[in-house]
Amino acid sequence: MQKKTIQDLVLIAAFAALIIALGAVAVPIGGLGIPIVLQNMGVALAAMVLGARRGTFAVVLYLGVGLIGVPNLSGFRSTLSALAGPSIGYLIGYILAALVIGLMTQRRPLKAGGQIALFITAGLVGVAIQYLLGSVGLVYRADMNFIPALVSNGAFIPGDIIKVVIAALIAVPVLRALPDLRPRKTPSKKPKQTSTDAAATPAS
Repeated sequence: MQKKTIQDLVLIAAFAALIIALGAVAVPIGGLGIPIVLQNMGVALAAMVLGARRGTFAVVLYLGVGLIGVPNLSGFRSTLSALAGPSIGYLIGYILAALVIGLMTQRRPLKAGGQIALFITAGLVGVAIQYLLGSVGLVYRADMNFIPALVSNGAFIPGDIIKVVIAALIAVPVLRALPDLRPRKTPSKKPKQTSTDAAATPAS
């Protein structure tokens, strides 16, 4: 049990570090101060590979270190500096997106093609969650109405679709090569009733 806990902590820390490293890529667009980043791809990848619990913890750790001033966000900013900015909703969305992606991919098909399709679907749901919470953040921090704030995410859609596909194409081979990294959960099956059991069952 202790070995499993240590392994989980190492994986959580490793993926938190990966998400931070992906912050080195940031392309500012528009006048809202919300850049195109690769960190949301790291969030999706963490949830796909680690699952809901560990993936969410990795995202929480990634954001948490920024609360003590570590430059964990794109542009060498920290979570602390972003708390009053327009991107706060997207950061909160990262946490919920990781949880939902992890939960959606708990039970996955045996075939690689089915797994990739499921992971892409889950990743797109995660992106939608980020857009929704990000738009709420823009309403409160950028003095925008909700619909224009939501529409402003349109510029991110093509890139985010590509990032989700890349994350899925990475996660599925990793999990197939290392099945113990995240064991597949399968629906429980009811035991078949034998003829002996049927005979022993009293008639109603």
